[in-house]
Amino acid sequence: MKTNSKNQDIRNSKTYELWKQQWNKPLESLYRYLPTKYKAEATERDWQVRRLVWDFKDGKRSIGVAQVVAQRLVKMFGASVTEITLVCVPASSAEKNERRYKAFAAEVARLTGCANGYEAIQVEGERLAIHENRHAKHLQSTQVIRFDEDYFAGRKVVVFDDILTLGHTYARFACAIEALGATVIGGLFLGRTITL
Repeated sequence: MKTNSKNQDIRNSKTYELWKQQWNKPLESLYRYLPTKYKAEATERDWQVRRLVWDFKDGKRSIGVAQVVAQRLVKMFGASVTEITLVCVPASSAEKNERRYKAFAAEVARLTGCANGYEAIQVEGERLAIHENRHAKHLQSTQVIRFDEDYFAGRKVVVFDDILTLGHTYARFACAIEALGATVIGGLFLGRTITL
């Protein structure tokens, strides 16, 4: 059976098996996120969550979100929260990454005593890459991320991201962290996309 679907190619790969292992770990979200395509169905609460997520992505409300995230981490891990490292999935540029995560991650670490992995990851920009499958080659913009490899060895990591939709970004990033010697013990997300 032939398919042109990128998702089908992923499902048939070893990568997909590694991703499934990541998806089987605890994945917690703080809020349900209703996409904007659901205009008529959105409640006032849905709009509040949307504004919170959008503000967080823009680097606003970082301290408030950090307080909620810290409370959830303490609830999840209790006193052992000090044994984990919080690592945020990088934003698309160095500027956005700093604006979104620098103050946030520092505040979560201050409130919980967990390690802050923010400085161990640098977003260095984008480059064009050629991606090839059985059917075609195509150019795609690829994010360039540099990891402090020594930092991650032996750490227990919780991956944080703003939104969980399909989980591909989380799984790809969690696998990259584990390739450096860390153990990803789960993910925490500001919102989880829901559909109606």
